[in-house]
Amino acid sequence: MKAFSNKKNKRRYSPRRKFLKSGLVLSAAFISGSTSISSCSGDNSTKSGKKTRLLTQDGNLVEVDESNIHESHKHCIKASLKEERKGIPGRKFVMVIDLAKCRNARKCIEKCQEAHNLPPDQEWMKVYLIKDSQHTEPYWFPKPCFHCDNPPCVKVCPVDATFKRKDGIVLIDNHRCIGCKFCLTGCPYSARIYNWKEPEIPEDIKNQQYSAETSVPAMIGTVSKCDFCPDMCRIGKVPHCVSACPNGAIYYGDLNEDAVSNGNEVVRFSELMSDKGGYRYAEELGTEPCVYYLPPKERIFPVKSGFKNLSEEEKARYKNIIK
Repeated sequence: MKAFSNKKNKRRYSPRRKFLKSGLVLSAAFISGSTSISSCSGDNSTKSGKKTRLLTQDGNLVEVDESNIHESHKHCIKASLKEERKGIPGRKFVMVIDLAKCRNARKCIEKCQEAHNLPPDQEWMKVYLIKDSQHTEPYWFPKPCFHCDNPPCVKVCPVDATFKRKDGIVLIDNHRCIGCKFCLTGCPYSARIYNWKEPEIPEDIKNQQYSAETSVPAMIGTVSKCDFCPDMCRIGKVPHCVSACPNGAIYYGDLNEDAVSNGNEVVRFSELMSDKGGYRYAEELGTEPCVYYLPPKERIFPVKSGFKNLSEEEKARYKNIIK
């Protein structure tokens, strides 16, 4: 598939831009300490036969079977605490959501919950049904954390548990979090969730050190939210919600490279904004979100198709929009 349809933009990608299309290493995937990939991944009896190159912390380039990475990267390939707070050098991550392509398939939610060990009632990516006015048609509206460039949540945190990285991502250090909930009240988008009860954590990760880049393992009495999957970025992959969307509605990439991908195609961020009238939600709040939206023009799915296969409880969320 061609990355760009406009002939004037046809040119050879730089090696850095290729990561969005080919899944190569984004910057460097760091293997924590002396722990090897094989020791983290558990059962290594099933191999994909496909190799991925990773850069260890001591600067050695190694080849690892992709089956091990896909199963274990979110718990084993971790940056140091300093690297977690600094972010990935030279990057400025953004997300673009095409509202014309969303039909509330909820695959983005399901994959996010699976990857972060979230219970069914805890959704970091929420899908709302929006009706702008009495005489307009409603549309589906996915809403993650917006990873604002001017984040109120960071300003109100008294212990520096919530922090903004140089690559644009806002994360939470649950070792610092004291559960004061200031960030919940400070966030105008209701993107955060408080862990009221002891989470059910699989035995294989229960005793692992918490990573702000994976948000695993969760802890009672702390706050959690969408983290933009920086652990995936470190191995050149798009976030889980992006790859899980069956309609390619969610794009993710690097503003500095002017390139975003929905997992199937790579397009220029600037072209999406200009050609499709991209915007940021609640721009007037001054938070400067890093999530952009494309308006629901020429929708490819009727709104009511989004109710298919929903439970009665899930349908009840939207009863005030569609009678």
